[in-house]
Amino acid sequence: MAQNQKMSVQVQDGKLRADPSFLGKILGSVAYGESVTFIKQQDPWVYVSAKGGQLSGWIHNSALSEKEIVLRSGSADVAKTASQKEVALAGKGFNADVEKEFKTRNPKLNFEWVDRMEKFVVSDEEIRRFIKEGTLSPQGGAS
Repeated sequence: MAQNQKMSVQVQDGKLRADPSFLGKILGSVAYGESVTFIKQQDPWVYVSAKGGQLSGWIHNSALSEKEIVLRSGSADVAKTASQKEVALAGKGFNADVEKEFKTRNPKLNFEWVDRMEKFVVSDEEIRRFIKEGTLSPQGGAS
């Protein structure tokens, strides 16, 4: 990618972060179809400028497309986009179809606790506090 290249956000709610990490402080959000300007890259993270230069930060490259996304009035495109969570899961090779197939192949397994765990919500601040209090290093989960 070339500096100042325009890119489009291809997720419903892309988070711009202070550091190239899913644990980086969230500075702001960019929406599906919004245009951002490429500044630099630290694979798999891209530093971009958004909202007319009023906001900049790191975003995972899976949330961006080099193709221009054009929204039309009444378009259902946004409803079809992946959430940031879905993008992260897909990057790990997991999605609803994979889960369905696994359940079909393993009908006797009890997924009750998996379903309960999926409903837990942990904020970025709680994760940062846990890492700090536990004197952990986020290097393994930085990307």
